[in-house]
Amino acid sequence: MLEPKRLQYPADILNPQCPSRQALEILANKWVMFIIMHLAKGTLRNGQLKRSVGDVSQKVLTETLRRLEDSGIVQRTVYAEVPPKVEYSLTELGHTLVEPIMVLGKWSEEHCEEVFACQAAALEEKEKAEAS
Repeated sequence: MLEPKRLQYPADILNPQCPSRQALEILANKWVMFIIMHLAKGTLRNGQLKRSVGDVSQKVLTETLRRLEDSGIVQRTVYAEVPPKVEYSLTELGHTLVEPIMVLGKWSEEHCEEVFACQAAALEEKEKAEAS
């Protein structure tokens, strides 16, 4: 059985050796954020979650849900029915992510036009540099 990682020193996300980076790495996936945002509204079945999230493939959705389940963020409940019924919900730990993820989502909504304008300006500068 794999032993859980224990911090040998105070947590410091900026320290390259700190295991907290591995916990943060779980969130560095756009699908994770969307999944958590949708599950924050309540329990969903796989098909409902796939439709809600949008253009995620079934393979990627399944892999992401398994990783979140293994990390204690999502709970998968299987019902002994025919056809099989599976539901996903946030765990107590998963609910602690809702507020920070919603803040990031709100920032993205409020600043996406600025980001796009900067990207367009940077592309224009690169094209000018290449043309000269």
